[in-house]
Amino acid sequence: MNNEAERALRHWVILRRISYGTRTAQDSRVLAMLASVIETCRILQQRQWRYLESVIDNRRAGFLAPPLPAIIC
Repeated sequence: MNNEAERALRHWVILRRISYGTRTAQDSRVLAMLASVIETCRILQQRQWRYLESVIDNRRAGFLAPPLPAIIC
């Protein structure tokens, strides 16, 4: 299980290294939140960018963000 968690984080560690990290605490929180949502969607086999698009569309329209995709059995 630990190996799986480390493999999931590997891409984000590489992104942080090649982008020279974040500049503020808020930037770090946003990156962590995006990483969490994207990895959750990946695990649930949902389209990550489609979900993020719906979040942005809903927030621009003044609505709450939609819940994370449900587990498909």
